[in-house]
Amino acid sequence: MAKKRASGPESHRQPGDILPGGYEDLLGQLKERIRSAQLRAGLAVNRELVLLYWQIGGEILGRQGREGWGAKVIDRLAADLRRSFPEMTGLSARNLKYMRAFAEAWPDGAIVQQAAAQIPWFHNCVLLDKVKNQDERSWYINKTIENGWSRNVLVHWIESDLYERQGKATTNFARSLPPPRSDLAGEILKDPYNFEFLTLADDAEERALQRGLLQHVQQFLVELGAGFAFVGQQHRLEVGGEDYYIDLLFYHLKLRCYVVVELKTTTFRPEYAGKMNFYLSAVDDLLRHPDDKPSIGIILCKSKNRVVAEYALRDLAKPVGVASYITKLVESLPADLRGSLPGPEELEAELRDDGRGPSAD
Repeated sequence: MAKKRASGPESHRQPGDILPGGYEDLLGQLKERIRSAQLRAGLAVNRELVLLYWQIGGEILGRQGREGWGAKVIDRLAADLRRSFPEMTGLSARNLKYMRAFAEAWPDGAIVQQAAAQIPWFHNCVLLDKVKNQDERSWYINKTIENGWSRNVLVHWIESDLYERQGKATTNFARSLPPPRSDLAGEILKDPYNFEFLTLADDAEERALQRGLLQHVQQFLVELGAGFAFVGQQHRLEVGGEDYYIDLLFYHLKLRCYVVVELKTTTFRPEYAGKMNFYLSAVDDLLRHPDDKPSIGIILCKSKNRVVAEYALRDLAKPVGVASYITKLVESLPADLRGSLPGPEELEAELRDDGRGPSAD
C-alpha cells in the first residue's frame, strides 16, 4: 500500500535532503514579511484609488464651475470612461457624482492624503451621505483608522450619534488621573449610552436592567466600546468580614485597569458616588495587580442632573464617571391589574381551543 505524502515543508524535500539549522524560523519570518507586504500593498492601492477619485471629482467640479456642465455631461463621461476601461469598476455616473461631492467636501489635498485616503472609498461615500459637518467627518475618519471599523460598523456609530455622545459623561478624571491617561479615560465614556436593544418597564429595577444587558452582552460590549473585557456580574468582595457585590466588573485592555460599573434605574443621587468610591478602593486593594493602573468607576443612571453630578464628584478621591442611558420603555400596568391578564401561553391555548389559532397556510 502506498504511503500518503506528508504535508508541509517536509513534503517538498527530496530523499536525503538535510535542512540547515534555523530554516523553519527563516521560513516563518519570510511568510510574515510577505503577508505584511501584501497588506501594505492593499492599503497603498486603496490610497491611490481614493486619490484618483478625488482628482477626477476635482476636474468635474472645476469644469462645472467654469463651463456650466450639467448632469447629462456626467452621464456621457461615465459611459465613455467605461468603454475605455471595461475592466475597471467604479466609473458609473453615480460614482462620478460621489467623486465630485468628495472633492467638494475635501478641497485640501493634504487632508485627503493624510486622512480620507486612509479609509476605503465606500466608507467615504457613507460619510458624504450621512455626515454634513466637516469636523464630525474628520472625527469619524480618525476613529475608523484607529479602530479598523467596517462600513456597517461605521454606519451603526453614525446612526447612534457617537460623535455627540463620546467623551460627554460627567467625570472627575482631570483631577483624579494624570494626563494623558485622564484624556484617554474620558474618551472611553459616552453620555447617554444607547441600550435601545432592551425593552424595560418604566419602573424596572436594577436587576432587570442588569439581566437584560447580560442577555445582550455582545451588543452591550459593542456599545461600551473597544477594549472592554467582561469579568463578571454581582462580583463578590469581602471587606471587613462583610460581603459586597459589584453590579458589573470589566477590565479595559488599553487603560490596563479594572472598570467597575454600577447600574441605577433612578436619577443620579450624590450617595451613589460615595458607594462607588468604596468599591474602587476595595477593587484596588483586593483585585488589582501591581502592574495594573488605578481602577475606574462608571455609574450608569436613568437620568442625571449634571450640576449635582459635578458636585458629587468634585472632591472624590477615585476616578468616577456618571452617565445616563436610553432603553425602549414600556408603560407599566397599574398595580391592581398586574397578574390579572392572561400570558402569551394562555392566549395561545385559548385560541387553539376555539379554532382561531394560527393556520398552517
